[in-house]
Amino acid sequence: MSTTTTITYDDTSVRRFMSASIIWGLVGMLVGVIIATQLSWWQMNGKFIEAISFGAFKGDGISFLTFGRLRPLHTNAVIFAFVGNMVFAGIYYSTQRLCKVRMASDFLSNLHFWGWQLIIVAAAITLPAGLTRGKEYAELIWPINIAVTVIWVVFAINFFWTLAKRNEPSLYVALWFYIATIVTVAMLYIVNHLSLPTSLTHSYPIFGGLQDGLVQWWYGHNAVAFFLTTPVLGIMYYFLPKAANKPVYSYRLSIVHFWSLVFIYIWAGPHHLLNTDLPRWLQNLGMLFSLMLWAPSWGGMLNGLLTLRGAWAQLRTDPVIKFFVAGITFYGMATFEGPLLSIRAVNALSHYTDWTIGHVHAGALGWNGFMAAGLFYWLAPRLWKTKLWSQSLANMHFWIGLVGILLYVVAMWSAGIMQGLMLGEANPGGATLKYKFVETLESIHIFYFLRSVGGFFYLIGFGLCAFNIWKTARSGVATNDTAEVVVLERTRKDRAGLGETLISDPIAHIVLGIAFTILWFFLPPHADKAALIVAIALGYKGVMAFRKSGGGWSRWHDSLLENYIPFTILVFIAVAVGGASQIIPSLVVNRDKNIEGRLQELYTPLELAGRDLYVAEGCYNCHSQMIRTLVPDVMRYGRAGKLDDYSHLGESIYDHPYQWGSKRTGPDLAREGGELVTGAKYMRSGKRGNDWHFNHFLNPRQTSPGSNMPAYPWLFEDKADLKALPGKIAAQVRIGVPWPALNQHEILDMAQVQALEIADSLIAAKVYLPDKPELQGLALRDQLAASKFVALTAYLQKIGAYREITKDQPAEPSMLNPDSHRRPEKVPAATTQAH
Repeated sequence: MSTTTTITYDDTSVRRFMSASIIWGLVGMLVGVIIATQLSWWQMNGKFIEAISFGAFKGDGISFLTFGRLRPLHTNAVIFAFVGNMVFAGIYYSTQRLCKVRMASDFLSNLHFWGWQLIIVAAAITLPAGLTRGKEYAELIWPINIAVTVIWVVFAINFFWTLAKRNEPSLYVALWFYIATIVTVAMLYIVNHLSLPTSLTHSYPIFGGLQDGLVQWWYGHNAVAFFLTTPVLGIMYYFLPKAANKPVYSYRLSIVHFWSLVFIYIWAGPHHLLNTDLPRWLQNLGMLFSLMLWAPSWGGMLNGLLTLRGAWAQLRTDPVIKFFVAGITFYGMATFEGPLLSIRAVNALSHYTDWTIGHVHAGALGWNGFMAAGLFYWLAPRLWKTKLWSQSLANMHFWIGLVGILLYVVAMWSAGIMQGLMLGEANPGGATLKYKFVETLESIHIFYFLRSVGGFFYLIGFGLCAFNIWKTARSGVATNDTAEVVVLERTRKDRAGLGETLISDPIAHIVLGIAFTILWFFLPPHADKAALIVAIALGYKGVMAFRKSGGGWSRWHDSLLENYIPFTILVFIAVAVGGASQIIPSLVVNRDKNIEGRLQELYTPLELAGRDLYVAEGCYNCHSQMIRTLVPDVMRYGRAGKLDDYSHLGESIYDHPYQWGSKRTGPDLAREGGELVTGAKYMRSGKRGNDWHFNHFLNPRQTSPGSNMPAYPWLFEDKADLKALPGKIAAQVRIGVPWPALNQHEILDMAQVQALEIADSLIAAKVYLPDKPELQGLALRDQLAASKFVALTAYLQKIGAYREITKDQPAEPSMLNPDSHRRPEKVPAATTQAH
């Protein structure tokens, strides 16, 4: 006999997460508008702040408000604070209704909410302070990463515990996407954030060079997939039918959408590294799976839009439907553009330009932002038991936000395509390039201005949303819904064992097919063709077995949906296979002992300190260190007359983290370094002299007219932390960097000698600090030698240093070898190409 019970849903957590999402959304978007204006007007980094603060902050630059420091704050605030809290609100609301049970633990729900907000506050403090790991979307320092992992586990326990207590036998579509999100994000986050700490605020990733690049974009691409896409798709599958009062268009399409998306997405990361020295099979793999993503992505979009069949009239009057439809449409646009940009020929034009920025924001503002707005407008009246305060204001938000998105995205498309074409255009005869980098930057200034305007419009629209939700809450009463549910007996859920579910005909065909497809990539000639033939045969056999099963495969899937543990295991296997197939080969093969050709020279202790400063200041946000295999790239950034002088994988093998970058607001720096100066023990001189770098960091426009780079006056005032070097070098040795045996005194002595060499060269060049003209001679020399600037300059003069080695004549890596074969003679500052 069935028993019923009355349950009270935990809508308090939903209200908290929704309110937090709105607040952090305003913060993240405001920071986004600020950094957009910084790219249009360099004065926004300091002079403007000095003016509005009535002199409280002085100087040409303020360290914690530069683009390099604020850009990671913007991305983390939008991804983890705005979208993260929105996703949690949607999951907490829908999971309880789909499972017909209250969340398993109020304590875990509260711990999840407050822990996540503390993490966001910690990020908001540390990132502007320059405490970062230097990896996009993975900048948070290791103590915060541990906190993220703990809170994510808390969330996972609460979610799966709720599934175990559910009063509904089968898992609805939305829950599939939530499971995929929880499992995959945990895997991605843990692997990409594996680091060896050197202090409470600093660590080195255990991966370096190519390995770090592959792991980073396996994480970075799939963070977009499984944090910004799959949970929002789950929200779409629950809330869109609710808002339209219509069932999902096709249940079968949702099955195909889910499994194909989960499996294919994880393979596409290498398309972020196209046209580099990355092995061609990996590039082709990333491009192939990216193109395959068109089908499941558009399948999901069409399933969402066709859910509105017979209800399109609501589009004219209901702001919730407006936002959902526009959001799903932007999802379709972004998932069409993503595979397009993964085609090698298109990527050659788009990569490192603002086209990519436009693509990312079409997804973030259009897909995530509009789905969030639709969710908030639907939830608020139900959470506070009242009507939406103003539908007119919600409609105004929609149109202002839509105009803002279109201005932003079209401006970035135009800027990216124009700059990409200009950077590749050669003079008649094809021997030289037509435009300097700074000339391309000046040509797209109008689009940067339009981007700022579009971002401001979007911020205003979201401000209207925040006001509308606040007034709605004020007009109602916070209430937790109750429901009368039939208690589901244990025998009616999770009945099948792991063996019964996993050892089955569908699984056998799928696993064997995938295994032989992977072997096709890795086996030697002829054996690879045999593996491909077997994979095709298995695919054909699987189709025939499906047809003959008489619905057996469908019944197996229905049974799987009644058993959440096997379902979760299969999801994990589906996503783990792709990552392992890409990353494990690079871990095994890409080692210094296997390198032929160019092997990176080790940094000196001072250069390592300078590299850490480069990362802390966020220089990787604007500068790449990767000359692609494209002729225009080599002509612009490589050595004159050397059309094969692209960046080889061995040149960055000891870089932890790698710094190949993903956007060039400034030129590539892979050939910035140079040779040892004659008579010097450690000092090098690259494309530009030390005095050029001195003037460049004080006032970039003095050396590079038209540059939008901020000044860095604090680098001359702040002292480099050389005392931390012994611990950092010890950590690098543990992660595989072959530093020679050095004691603490030798490390500090080497750093001091090199710092004094650079300082002496600056004194000889008669430099002076404008704010301290009284500093002369030894006093100026001592201040410069101890400064962050000198350490950073030492690193810049070393970037890209390598040694030529062969299989017959291998060489041990050296930080001191003067016989490199990679640099031109020093270029006088007066003839150096502008920034």
